[in-house]
Amino acid sequence: MPFLLRVELPDVPGSLGRLASRIGEAGGDIEAIEIVEKRHDGTAVDDVLLEMAPGSMPDSIVSACNAIDGVRVVWISRYAAGGNLFLDLEAVEELTANPAEALDRLIDLLPITFRADWAARVSEKAGVVYATEAAPSDLTWVSMGRAARLETDDDNVHCGARLNHHEVVIIGRRGGPEFLDSELARLGHLVALAMSIVRAG
Repeated sequence: MPFLLRVELPDVPGSLGRLASRIGEAGGDIEAIEIVEKRHDGTAVDDVLLEMAPGSMPDSIVSACNAIDGVRVVWISRYAAGGNLFLDLEAVEELTANPAEALDRLIDLLPITFRADWAARVSEKAGVVYATEAAPSDLTWVSMGRAARLETDDDNVHCGARLNHHEVVIIGRRGGPEFLDSELARLGHLVALAMSIVRAG
């Protein structure tokens, strides 16, 4: 079964090797690793897509990783999207393939690109105008400038970005992890590119 592990680790040579060894010893088989953010304090945040051996438990992976000096597991969850990490550039290629439908296609791609559970386009006047299947139906328009984290009244985490004067894009994760500053920047860029593609098309 595929799992996605988000881990904070020292940004020094050998850190990934030690992490990979411990994951292997605990019954995990790494499929892909993506650097999510490099921080000024000498740490990095990485997403690790892994398969669990039959009988292995996610808790054993977490314990093995947390036992490494300077390593902290931020979050682990089943990863329904399968074995491919979807890169931002691949998302842009898909959007340019059909500019007339780029905004709806953006919503389809955001959960994969950001390892989120859902995404939605929300209009100031009409509410949810397009959403992935798991998106809440009661989302409301939020006035915002740049991409930002949004307040919720439960343990779900949301962030959003302004699409145009009357619409925003909102994406959400059930139970975390919190959206990082680098993810907010990426969301802002992708939303702006989608709008440019629509205008150019």
